[in-house]
Amino acid sequence: MLRRTTAALAGPVAALALLATACGGAGQGSAPAAEKTGKVTFWSFVKGSDEVAAAFNRSHPDIEVTFETVPSGQEYYSKLTNAVKAGTAPDVAVVEYPNLPEFAAQGKIEDLSETLGPVVKDQFPQAVRQLVDLGGRTWAVPRDAAPLMMMYRKDFFDRHKIGVPKTWDAYRTMTEKVKKADPDARGGVLYTDNPGLLSALTWQAGGKWFTAGKDSWKVTVDDAPSKKTAGYWGDLARKDLVRSLSSLDPFWTSVQKNQTVAYVCASWCAGAHQATVPDQKGKWAVAPVPTWDGKPASGMYGGSSFVIPKGADNSGAAAEFIKWITTDPEGMKAWVSSGTSSMFPADPKLVPVTKKAFGTQYFGGQDVYAIGASSYRAIRRGWTWGPAMGTTNTAIVDELPKVAEGKADLPEVLSDAEKTTVKHMRQRGMKVTAP
Repeated sequence: MLRRTTAALAGPVAALALLATACGGAGQGSAPAAEKTGKVTFWSFVKGSDEVAAAFNRSHPDIEVTFETVPSGQEYYSKLTNAVKAGTAPDVAVVEYPNLPEFAAQGKIEDLSETLGPVVKDQFPQAVRQLVDLGGRTWAVPRDAAPLMMMYRKDFFDRHKIGVPKTWDAYRTMTEKVKKADPDARGGVLYTDNPGLLSALTWQAGGKWFTAGKDSWKVTVDDAPSKKTAGYWGDLARKDLVRSLSSLDPFWTSVQKNQTVAYVCASWCAGAHQATVPDQKGKWAVAPVPTWDGKPASGMYGGSSFVIPKGADNSGAAAEFIKWITTDPEGMKAWVSSGTSSMFPADPKLVPVTKKAFGTQYFGGQDVYAIGASSYRAIRRGWTWGPAMGTTNTAIVDELPKVAEGKADLPEVLSDAEKTTVKHMRQRGMKVTAP
């Protein structure tokens, strides 16, 4: 078994169909059982998961979903990995898009091509399908998309006659004007503990950190668009035009204190912003994220999907539950029942459900979902998350504080992260070709 698994890992995502057989996937019970009744265990750290499970149970008397909350981040993925190894995996689990290729490549999740593959093909745009369809097989069903947006303090911009930037050159000018207008305020943030926004912006710029060839991976974390993006943000941080902060409490504190008056984020940020800074209602607005040439282009910052872990006890009922919580209007309504969520459904037909629940009051009557929709349509095709994103992200995060302090060059950080990633992949038996 070990020898066959290693051989399968030698191939890229394009060869995941072969890997599934080696790990007991597509060739051995990848199709969930026909039974769509019984008990289902559901693991998730996503807000609203408990309400979703309860709503499903009320409308599906033949299936009983038991929700178990789990920690987010690497702690969760380690927990899920250990559960699969121990044969105690849940029937349904959340997996964020960057982590999906690694779980598929290591045979930790079921191949859903025959059961939920048609649903994914029929109901989701290519921009998100490319994240769950790997090697010609479907490994997950998308929950949400996370297209980029720019949040800005409209009252501050109006008061100081600062224009909303449409290009990254104009964004730099905006940050200079913000600092001049208020020496304590900044027009952007470089997160020191999270590479997610950086990867989304390199995606938007046309970067491709991973490419799956016929029998090998190509790793280009420091390709030209990525280095251009890294150089730009590293320079803004070095010149103190954007604030270098943790993405958690320090960031929101800076917003509350009027120290951050513009920042790039994703669709989900609108809800987080409203919930965290309710007293600034009516002061903020949302705009399309700037681009290098002024033409629409976007990437995704975040987003999650649902999988059936290998060894699940009730795959048939699990598939029914996943389908309901990702494609049914009632399922989507349950996700946003709190009223503060601005999640953008991966299935665009469900946008009216979330849009109605979120409303327009906080952003002064602005339809933030219209911005989200245009950004979703502008997401560049061809981005592939790699099979060792934990290694890649750690290599970047470890150096981000040094970038903020002016002790490290961000483009060089990407180059070092590429070397670390390639070394790790080869140690795991994967074939990696030179860029």
